[in-house]
Amino acid sequence: MSDSAAFTLDDADVQALRNAVSHVSKIGYCEALVCDRLGLSDLTSLLWRAIPIYRSRQLAERDVLAIAIDLFLLQGLISPDELNKLFDKDTQELFLRAGLISLDEKGRAHARASLFPVGNRLIFSDLAWPMLSQAGYVKAPSDQVMFVGNDSRWLARATVRRPYGAALDLCTGSGIHAILAAFHSQRVVAVDINPRAARCTSFNSQASGAANIEVSVGDLYEPVGEERFDLITANPPFVPSPANLLLFRDGGQSGEDVQSRIIAGLPKHLAKGGIAQIVTEFGEREGEPLSVRLREWLGGAPMDIFILRLREYTGAEYAIGHADGDESYDTFLSSVHDWFDNLNTQKYTRIVSVLLAFQWSDPAESPLTIVEESEPPQRDAGDEIEAAFQVERLLRNHSFREKLIQSRLRLAGPIGFIESWVLGGDIHANTQAKLLGKALPITHLLAPLERAILVMAKESPSVLELLESARGLNLEEEAVLTAIGSVFRRGLVFLTPVHSDP
Repeated sequence: MSDSAAFTLDDADVQALRNAVSHVSKIGYCEALVCDRLGLSDLTSLLWRAIPIYRSRQLAERDVLAIAIDLFLLQGLISPDELNKLFDKDTQELFLRAGLISLDEKGRAHARASLFPVGNRLIFSDLAWPMLSQAGYVKAPSDQVMFVGNDSRWLARATVRRPYGAALDLCTGSGIHAILAAFHSQRVVAVDINPRAARCTSFNSQASGAANIEVSVGDLYEPVGEERFDLITANPPFVPSPANLLLFRDGGQSGEDVQSRIIAGLPKHLAKGGIAQIVTEFGEREGEPLSVRLREWLGGAPMDIFILRLREYTGAEYAIGHADGDESYDTFLSSVHDWFDNLNTQKYTRIVSVLLAFQWSDPAESPLTIVEESEPPQRDAGDEIEAAFQVERLLRNHSFREKLIQSRLRLAGPIGFIESWVLGGDIHANTQAKLLGKALPITHLLAPLERAILVMAKESPSVLELLESARGLNLEEEAVLTAIGSVFRRGLVFLTPVHSDP
C-alpha cells in the first residue's frame, strides 16, 4: 500500500488544510457543478471505463475545475503547469506533506486520495479505482477505506436531517455520514474496526472543521457501552462473498455477519424518538419476506420498520458483477463460478439493495412494517421517509376516520398516470401513478376506485361530497373511505379540515 494516503496531519497544518479544501470548493468543485461539467445527471452514474471520454470531451478545456476533477475524482495525472494553476506553492507543499498527492520524476501530480463532492461537502477517502495505473498496486488492499460510492450517496440523501443530541455512525469508513451528521447534531461518535478508516474519518473531521466528532476503533457498539443515540447510521459490509477480501465490502458468505449484529443492537442503543438508518444489500430466499429476518434480529423489540427496495439483481447478475480475474478469462470464469456457487449455497434467488429505517413503535400499537419500491434518491429524501412513518401512525389513530370525514382532499402535486388495457376483454385498466418531483419516485399501482378518487381530487372535494357522489353510484361508504385512506397513505393527496376553508 505504498502509494496510498496515510490520513495523518500535523496540528500546525490543520487550518491550512481547511483553507485548501475551501479553495477547492470555491472553484466550483461541488456535486451539482461536477455533474454538470461531466454531463451526468447524478454522480452515481460515473464510470471508470468512461474516463478517456470525460477527459477528451467534458474536460478538454483545462480550467481549474477541470483540473480538480481530473486529479481528485478521475485519478488523473496533471502537468506541473496545471498543478500551479490549481494550487499555490504553499498549498502544493501542504498536500505533499499530508500525503494527498505525489509527484513523478517529471513533476506531474497524481492523487493518493480521492476527494469526493457530496452536496456542498468534500470528503477524502482511498482511491475509488485502486487498480488504475497511478494507484501503485495491483489489487485493492484488505484495509482500503471505502470510497464514496452509490450506497454512500443513497444513505446520505435518505438520512432524516433534523437536530439531534447524539448521533452514532457505525462502519464509518471515510466518515462521510459522521461528517454530515456533525452539522445538525450536538455530538457524533464514529466507529470502525479498521484503523485506517478511523484515521481517514479523523482527517475528514479536521478538514471539514467538524470538532464535535469522536472517532473510535472498535467492533460496532463496543466502544459506546450502554449509550443510546438519537440517530444511528450505518453502511456496513454486506456483500455475500465466497472469501472475505475487503473489510469495507464483504459481510461473510451470507453477507449478514456484520449487519445482523447492527440491527440486533438497535433496541439497546436507539433512543426513544430516535431513528436508525442503514443502506445495505440482502440475499432473498423464496417464500421468506425480508421483514421476517429483520424482526428476528430485533429479538421481538417493538420497532417500526421502513424497507425501501431500490434495486434487484439475479444471482447470475450479482456473481458476474463481483467476480475477480481481470488477468484472464479462465480466472474470471472461475471466480464467477465461486460467487454463484456461494449464492446457491445460501439459497439466495436474488439480491436486493435497500434503505432501512427503524423507529420505536407506539406502545399502544403493534409494530409497523412499511415496504416500498423506488428508484434510488437523487436528492434529499429524509423528510419523505419520516413522513411515511407519520402517515402510517395517523392512519392507525382511532380518531382518524372521524377526521377523514371532516376533511377535504387536495392533490399533493402533479401526478403522472400510466395506464394499460386488454382490448377485447373484460379486464379493468391497470393504472400506475407517480407523484412527480419527489426525491423518492415511487410508482403506485391503483385500483379503479383509487384512480377515480385521484381524478376527482383535482377539484379539491370534501370527503362528504365524495361520499354523496358514491351513494349515487351504489358504492359502499366503507370502500370509498378505504380508497381515500389508501391514496393518502401513499402521499398522493393531502387532507385539510373543511372548517379551515377560507
